[in-house]
Parts: sequence; C-alpha cells; structure tokens
Amino acid sequence: MSERHETLRLACIDSDAPPLFLLDDPVHGRRGYEPAVGELLAAELGRTLEWVYLPWNDMIPAVRRGDADGVLCGQGIIPSRLEQADFTRPYAVFHESVLVRRGDPISSPEDLRGRRVAAISGSTNMALLKTFEGAVPVEFGDSDDVFGDMLAALRSGEVDGVVDDDVVFVPLGRHPDFELAFTVRTGNRWGIAVSKSRPETLASLDRALGAVIGDGRLAAVWAEWLPDLEYPFAAGGVV
Repeated sequence: MSERHETLRLACIDSDAPPLFLLDDPVHGRRGYEPAVGELLAAELGRTLEWVYLPWNDMIPAVRRGDADGVLCGQGIIPSRLEQADFTRPYAVFHESVLVRRGDPISSPEDLRGRRVAAISGSTNMALLKTFEGAVPVEFGDSDDVFGDMLAALRSGEVDGVVDDDVVFVPLGRHPDFELAFTVRTGNRWGIAVSKSRPETLASLDRALGAVIGDGRLAAVWAEWLPDLEYPFAAGGVV
C-alpha cells in the first residue's frame, strides 16, 4: 500500500448482520467476522483501521473515487464487479440459502414459482435467484440497511423469500418469524474490492491476506465468529 496512507480505510454498510458484522458500538467498536478480518489486515500492514460507512450501492463507487482504500463488506467476486474493481484473494467462501416465513412449505426452487423473492441488486444472490424458474425477483440495494430491509419485507409479506449467503442466516435458525428453506452449494468467493487505479493497494492487501491465512490467524477469527460453518482454506488456499 502506498506510504501516503497511514490509515487503512475500508468501506461497508453500518448494519446489524451478525455474525458478519454488528452495528458500530461507541464502547465496543465494530465487531463481527469482517471487522475482525479488517483488524488482522491493518495489524499486518502496520496501519490504523478506519471504517467508512456507506449505502450498499455506493461502496465500490466510493473506492473508485478514492474515498476508501477497499470494500470489505460481502462482496462476492463476480464478473460485473470485476468490471468495476480489482479483488484480492478470497477471505471467505460461502454458499447461498433461501429464507422464508416460518411454516411456509418451501423446500426447493420449484416451490418459488410465482413467488416474489428478494435479493441484493447486482449480487451473486440475485444471479442465483434469476435461475429459479418462475420466481419473481425483487431487487434491494439503495439503503443503509439492505439486509434489514429485506427481512422486513419478508416479515410483512411484501416478498415470500430472501436469497443471501448462508452466513447471514446463521443467527436466524431459531427465529420465530423465519426459517431456512434450502441451501445451494454455490461456493461464493468473497474478496476485498480495490480501485483498478491502485495496484499497489491491491498487492499489499493481497499479501497481508495471504499472510493471515498462511499463519492461521484467519482460521482463529473464523472459529470465533463462524463456528457452525466449514472453514474453506488450507495451506493458504481454497479447499
């Protein structure tokens, strides 16, 4: 990373989506798996970590403007995003699930025919949703709390399902209003998005990420925050 940056500025939404991240807290700060990854990288680089909070759809544009060094916030490495930014190696690999209202008899994509189903605009989740024949995609994204908005829409009946990565649904397993319908093992690779005009930033973040994977620090953070999900890395690579 360029030496003119003593602070590592990472963009994300300020939302409550455990175990990935919790709302920023004036006492405890920002906590969760992704904040812990950010702290590991800042420590490895000898930088001070600062979070830049933005609406979901403005995160990559902000990096391209130079308002942040990278996006560490649920960014699956997909072609549409690779057109806009470069990405580090993955810091997580997740599958995708469908959440429905508790008691709704949905257990497969076929059961979603004619149903309105939410996903984040331009995401891997929306791409998967569009393969569910007969389902009616409903796009979300222009919000500071897109995940909360989708859950509210599901609870109210505005939509009949929500597609997202399996990790965000972990805390909802016993929720009185929701239940997991099914999971598709898509193996989505999540990385840190960096401006294409800053190859030195990309290289330094990628080296730092490789270091914390290689020495087991990332595995320890995964075990702390994601103990119910299979750790996807071994010997510095994806299993």
